[in-house]
Amino acid sequence: MPPEINSGDTAWMLAAAALVMFMTPGLGFFYAGFTRSKNVLATIMQSFIVVGLVGVLWVLIGYTLAFGPTEGGIIGKLDFIGFKDVGIIPADKPVVGEVTWAPTIPHEAFAIFQAMFAIITPALITGAFAERAKFSTFLVFMAAWSLLVYAPVAHWIFGAGWLGIADSSGINALDFAGGAAIHVNAGAAALAAALLYGRRKGFGREPMEPHNVTYIVLGAAILWFGWFGFNAGSAGAASGQAANAFVVTNTAAASAALSWMFASWALTGKASVIGAAAGAVAGLVAITPASGFVQPWAAIVIGGVAGVVCYLAVRVRERSGIDDSLDVVAVHGVGGTWGALATGLFATAAVSGLADNEGLFYGHPAQVLDQLAAIATVWVYSFVVTAAILKVLDLTLGLRVSEDQEELGLDVTQHGERGYVIDEGSGLPVLQFAETPPPSPAPAPRVQPEGAGSGAGS
Repeated sequence: MPPEINSGDTAWMLAAAALVMFMTPGLGFFYAGFTRSKNVLATIMQSFIVVGLVGVLWVLIGYTLAFGPTEGGIIGKLDFIGFKDVGIIPADKPVVGEVTWAPTIPHEAFAIFQAMFAIITPALITGAFAERAKFSTFLVFMAAWSLLVYAPVAHWIFGAGWLGIADSSGINALDFAGGAAIHVNAGAAALAAALLYGRRKGFGREPMEPHNVTYIVLGAAILWFGWFGFNAGSAGAASGQAANAFVVTNTAAASAALSWMFASWALTGKASVIGAAAGAVAGLVAITPASGFVQPWAAIVIGGVAGVVCYLAVRVRERSGIDDSLDVVAVHGVGGTWGALATGLFATAAVSGLADNEGLFYGHPAQVLDQLAAIATVWVYSFVVTAAILKVLDLTLGLRVSEDQEELGLDVTQHGERGYVIDEGSGLPVLQFAETPPPSPAPAPRVQPEGAGSGAGS
């Protein structure tokens, strides 16, 4: 007899997958608000097209590399290539080692939920090289990174790999929804990308103020909304653990929005709107690995610390001279590291039901060592492999657009379109459907675009 499907669990998991999918276009708006107006479309496109690119790669080969039966704890076998045998009955045990992760939902529901994680993770990295990436090379990089970096790390932590709870070698890292597998992974890759892409033209000399703060707040709100699927969906069922994950997700985001705002207010004398939005995202990042293991009071602490620590990390980045355009390292790398470590401090069986997966404050100090092992492994692996991929691409295809193209903006040079048409009688000619189009009017004098932002440090 095949396992019985629970309709409530299945409905929740499909809804959660849809919520997580919505996060990636939301991320595009969040990032686009920070850029200059001449790069708004290109920034949104980098997130939007990843939904298509990784969405196809996941079905073809990504899923089996991440969740296929393990090959020595390192990578998944090709049993599920092209979604072979990924059907409408629940996933069998080999998908996640000796742990039946989602026994009451169709295997396809599990696989498509995980697809949304695989999609948003490389999209997070794009903030590190905003406003200067050649689009053709970008596509190759996203494909290579998703298969060579994300899939192995997801297997180690979420699948039957050597770092996660399916492992029996002594490393038992707790990562409920992706602190190390997603945020540390993306943060380490972003650091490598910021270094390999180099600084934007005029960085440190020209104003690069965010061109649309309303986009930033809109994007942060979409991320906050979608994150309920991200974390609560990781319970794999409509369960008490899912309800707890939902509550602590909101609580940590709220706490971090306040703490970032108050920290920046204390240092700048103003209550920053950008700071509140960025703080909420930092809190969401930090609670992600802990959301299925900690109580609401701990979420207040985790979020509150995340808001301050990530804000200070942005300030340090500003003084370092590294052009991580949208502060991916400070928010996702640092926030994910703190969240993964905090999981080892605050995890309790009262939430997870797993007596052997409690943290330092509940009498299990060894859990902190397991968390540190996962954090260090992902930081090193992701940084090194990402740097290697980018170096090869730089030598072969070239990572950046030319200086002239960067000056004109990626919207026009990479996509042939503009995000905003203020004067309809100037700029790019509009395509006509008549056989003989009327002559284009003479272009108006070029107006220097607004300045754009260089991160979330307000």
